[in-house]
Amino acid sequence: MLPIAILAGGLATRLRPITETIPKALLEISGEPFLAHQLRLLRAHGYRRVVLCVGYLGEMIRDFAGDGAAFGLRVDYSFDSADRSRLLGTAGALVRALPLLGPAFSVIYGDSYLPCDYAAAEAAFAASGKLGLMSVHRNEGQWDRSNVQFEDSRILRYDKANRTAAMRHIDYGLGVFRREAFARIPQDQHFDLASLYRDLLDRGELAAWEAPERFYEIGSLEGIRDLTEFLSR
Repeated sequence: MLPIAILAGGLATRLRPITETIPKALLEISGEPFLAHQLRLLRAHGYRRVVLCVGYLGEMIRDFAGDGAAFGLRVDYSFDSADRSRLLGTAGALVRALPLLGPAFSVIYGDSYLPCDYAAAEAAFAASGKLGLMSVHRNEGQWDRSNVQFEDSRILRYDKANRTAAMRHIDYGLGVFRREAFARIPQDQHFDLASLYRDLLDRGELAAWEAPERFYEIGSLEGIRDLTEFLSR
């Protein structure tokens, strides 16, 4: 398996005031920090190297996960700006972490729990020969607002702001990239992963893989309840 980055540097404003003093990755879910569940899931799917892209309260995440040995992993850290007004965004954080990630890597969000076939996504990426891959799920507006038009195993349109009735899928939250995908993004400038996905799609450099399993997230109180129930089963 490739190295995998976890984007865990956001401010988690939707969960304030809880996240004023604790990063979202360390919120207690089923009796332990969410990050513990996430790291064990990645280990179970064959990952060995994790790079945590952290920012606000990132030291607390590093203090908890350490070098990853407790989870059977090697964990490294890439820190965003300490200034909350100058955060790099999801793609900008990955640019900063590139020296730790190597020529190709997977990426997930720090609030996502994705019980999917990660190896299948990486295999689809390798077979595509493209710079990036977005995983999608047939959402039909159920878990969040759909934002991907996906037909015949291809992404035809991806837009979080201007959604259409033809968008029945959603960005699942697992991406795979070659480092060259980030070549146009300046160092230490804010840039979002959604913008990179759209750029790669426009250039014909974005592959797709469809995950049949629903996603879970802890970005909302409803999401926390759903994940807690899933883990209890």
